[in-house]
Amino acid sequence: MRFYYNPLNKSCKSRTGALPCGSLVTLRLFWDEGTAMPDHLDARFVFWQDGKERTPLSMQQTENGFTVTLCFHQTGLYFYYFRIGDEYFGCGSLRDGTFMPQSSLISWQITVYEEHYHTPDWMKGGVMYQIFPDRFNKSGNLPIRNGKILRDDWGGIPYYRPNASGRVLNNDFFGGNLNGITEKLDYLASLGVTVLYLNPIFEAYSNHRYDTGDYLKIDPLLGTENDLDRLVSEAKKRGIRIILDAVLNHTGSDSRYFNRYGHYDSVGAYQSINSPYADWYHFSDFPNSYDCWWGIDTLPAVNEQSPSYQEFILGKDGVLRHWLAHGISGYRLDVADELPDFFLEKLRATVKKASSDAVIIGEVWEDASNKIAYSERRRYLQGNELDSVMNYPLKDAIIRFVVSGKTSELRETLYMLLDNYPKETLDCLMNILGTHDTARILTVFGGKNCSGKDEMVSTMLSPEEKKRAKEMVKMAAVLQFTLPGIPCIYYGDEIAMEGYQDPFCRRCFDWSAPDEELLAFYRTLGTIRKKYPVFGDGKYDEVFADNECVVYERKSINQTAYVWVNRSGNKYGIHVDGTFRELLSGITFSKSIECEPQSYGIFVKTK
Repeated sequence: MRFYYNPLNKSCKSRTGALPCGSLVTLRLFWDEGTAMPDHLDARFVFWQDGKERTPLSMQQTENGFTVTLCFHQTGLYFYYFRIGDEYFGCGSLRDGTFMPQSSLISWQITVYEEHYHTPDWMKGGVMYQIFPDRFNKSGNLPIRNGKILRDDWGGIPYYRPNASGRVLNNDFFGGNLNGITEKLDYLASLGVTVLYLNPIFEAYSNHRYDTGDYLKIDPLLGTENDLDRLVSEAKKRGIRIILDAVLNHTGSDSRYFNRYGHYDSVGAYQSINSPYADWYHFSDFPNSYDCWWGIDTLPAVNEQSPSYQEFILGKDGVLRHWLAHGISGYRLDVADELPDFFLEKLRATVKKASSDAVIIGEVWEDASNKIAYSERRRYLQGNELDSVMNYPLKDAIIRFVVSGKTSELRETLYMLLDNYPKETLDCLMNILGTHDTARILTVFGGKNCSGKDEMVSTMLSPEEKKRAKEMVKMAAVLQFTLPGIPCIYYGDEIAMEGYQDPFCRRCFDWSAPDEELLAFYRTLGTIRKKYPVFGDGKYDEVFADNECVVYERKSINQTAYVWVNRSGNKYGIHVDGTFRELLSGITFSKSIECEPQSYGIFVKTK
């Protein structure tokens, strides 16, 4: 028997992708033979809501297959497969249906989300830029507190070796600050940047500032609230919005709330069981044994169930509203997996009430539609929690495609995103190639492995290796900028900075010797996104793909754009009807264009 079903084909599933609650959807199985379908064959649609009993529905036989129509009245995850006669028909490669043994059956998924779920339109079609504040740009000298080291060698190697106690203190600072970012807004605008994401800016002991010391105070080494206001105001003049990193699952041990070292004028939870912050934390043996993030005792974990903590973060006069009132446009949530669903739901309600078009982006490294974290299925994308997530699955797939030349994982990942994510989420996914938590993309494509941090310090690419890696970065960036979502440039990637894992991926921006060729390429991509809004909300469709080449279109009501990426050693011909322009080279062509080996292109119709 041969049947055909693919949920991304509207002939098979009348509404593709995730569905708003209350949707009526028709699913069709097609008999894929040149002969008549066997008589007396029956088919059942077997579906279930996550964690509930399976329900088999009899399908109506048609001339060329079977059909069933149903309505989803409740948000959640639903899974399904088909049973045709005594055989099981489930999700195979690229979401195509295939017969499988029951023991290894793979189901399809339908994500059902709140009917009125909407994500900020201003995100869509833009370009995001991520800055690690201490390392981007320095303007003037600001005070540094005792216990921190202010470096005077901008661009030097960050301290990475542990001290005598075996700890890496992360207490060396190069002095990048908010005014330094403001000084470079014209540079960011030249890249087409519309959204600026800043790693934590609140007072903290470490240079990464994920060990928050005071949620309501800008770190003095970065500046003041007035400096933030000026950054927000000047950015707005250039069409750039600011989003901040919100670290809500843990604080620093050196903080106003925990105060292990007595540096704050408060009674911290470590100091007294009668502290106003006592129920923010969980002690198994007061005061030295307490829950920490990944067992790191400088990062005591917060109890999000605490009413006083919820009021402090989410209340009318809470942290989130405080910084939204300064004109920021939303938050990226650190370790979203460790923030409970009830907390994320309250957080969304708080943020959206204060600023309806503010964005909420979660740090999630896997498929965010069906993630299981700490044995619980998460509800991130069902309309009451996140607007977007960091798109690590696509990052990994792009990198593996560019390195291996094989399209399979890239195509599988794209089909998964299209099938499982709401369109509202797809259009504002944070598409990354690197972050402060990963090796720089040029280093990744350089392909040099190191055995430890001492080797990472001195390992750099040769001129020839760098040239080859830059071409791979360009190919990856074309995908990053033209696939569904918003591309996010990690500061310095656009000028060919190198660096292995933390802290080497967090080195100072090299303003003295940027790679002008790569920078010009990124500027061109930013200009294309600005000129062609189809990359913001256009539907994605694969036009052609084989093992080493993929061609796709982005299509909206008013625009269509086409992209090819050819990783093979072969030429491909694309035949067209009309006159087109390739946007990276400026070449105009009609009838056909040749895709050279190891090439990429973006083209649109001119007439």
